[in-house]
Formats: sequence, structure tokens, C-alpha cells
Amino acid sequence: MNYVGIDHHRQYSHITWLDEKGEVVKSGRVANLRRELEGFLQGARDVRAVIEAGRSSYTMVDVLADLGIETTVAHPKDVKAIAKAKIKTDERDSYKLAHLLRTGYIPEVHKRSRENRSSQRVLRQRAFYVGKQTAVKNRLRALLAQQGEEIRSEVERVENLFTDKGMKVLKGLALPEREAKLVGALLRTYHHIEERINETNALVKELYEKMPSAQLIQTVPGFGIFLAFGVSMLLFPAKVDSVIPFYACDLAGSVEKELPFD
Repeated sequence: MNYVGIDHHRQYSHITWLDEKGEVVKSGRVANLRRELEGFLQGARDVRAVIEAGRSSYTMVDVLADLGIETTVAHPKDVKAIAKAKIKTDERDSYKLAHLLRTGYIPEVHKRSRENRSSQRVLRQRAFYVGKQTAVKNRLRALLAQQGEEIRSEVERVENLFTDKGMKVLKGLALPEREAKLVGALLRTYHHIEERINETNALVKELYEKMPSAQLIQTVPGFGIFLAFGVSMLLFPAKVDSVIPFYACDLAGSVEKELPFD
């Protein structure tokens, strides 16, 4: 058995290859390209690899899977706790990972499927747009709060500015020319983001229809489509179309705070 530790960066990785006795077969920096990785591991048989979880580490995991190499995803903080080092370099880090894998001490995290990761990106995209739209709303409210008494009074009579009625009031405000331009720009931004949210809503609903687990969770009072979709991905990350026992829905409330909505 051969053991490969990968210290992964955005454009390159430092890889250390150990044999079953723990001797270094090869160590070096490799561009994060399939052909480069294949060249580095040429001749290797019975390979296991390990990489720390990170923002883009799954790109390497997927390449290794395509090459038929089983990859363990390690918890970065737990790896640091197990193998502290005063001197930290890419070479030392990759060796440390390979050594921990060979000796069976890698603190492993769940390796999520490609489909699950893609679904999460849809949900995070929606969360991104919702956050930006909230920022635009707050900016608009702040801008209106700085206007004269007559404008403020007219705005305060509207319960929700972001309904059809509220938008009609906003467009009819007798604002000074410069202030009107600022409000108009914010409203155009709001509507643009709303269109993007609707697009991602459609993607979420499309995925929801393929997820029996999300549909089951959604039967619990208080769970809408988006929350059920997010909880399903957290509880059952291996497969998007996983089917769950009903008792698992009891866990949903305890994981809501961990949803990838921020």
C-alpha cells in the first residue's frame, strides 16, 4: 500500500508519497491539473490519499476519484491538534498527512458526494442573494429615514415597503432630484436581485422534487421547502435522493442553526 498526503492550495499542491514502511518515495510541488497529478503518481499501485477539508479541496478529491484513488478528507483543526509542529511548511504538512494516514490516526470527516455539494452551492447562492437583498432594503430604509418630515410620514404609513403597494408609494415620493436618483438605483438593484432569487428558488424546487428526504421533513410543521431542503442535505449528505426514517425529523430543529444560509 502507498500513502499520499496532499497539502492543497488554489493553484498547486505539495504531495508526499510514502510506501508501506513509511519511507518517502517522492515529494514535490504539483500543479492542480490531472495530467500533472498522473505524472507525479506514475507507477504507484494500491494508493490511498488524504487531503484536509478546505474551500476547494474537493476539486482534488474528484480528480483522484477519477484516477481510481480512494481519498480520505481530514479535519484540519483535529490534524493540527494531533500533530503540532513549530515549523510549518507545505512539505512538512503533506508528510504529516501521509504519515497519519499510514498509521491510522487521520481525524476523518464525512466525504460528501458531488451531487450533494452541487446542491449546497445552489442553496448558498440563494442565501448570498437574500443577504444582498436584505442589505439593499436596509440601505433604502436608512436613506428614507434621513429625508424630511413629510417624506418620512408618508413612508411610515406603509406597513411593508417591499410589496406592490409599498413600491407604488416609493416611486411616487416627492424626493429631491439627487435623492430620487439614489432611491431609484436601490430599487433597480432590489428588483435585479429579486430576479436572481427567483431563479435560484426554481433550482431549489427542482432539486427538492428529487429528494424524498426533504419532502418528508417538509411535512413537519414549521418546515418550508428551503429549510427542509437544507436540513436534508445536512442529515443525509451522501445522496440527494436518500430516503429517511421519520424519527430523523426530530433532529431537524437542532441543526437549523448549522444550515449553510450565511
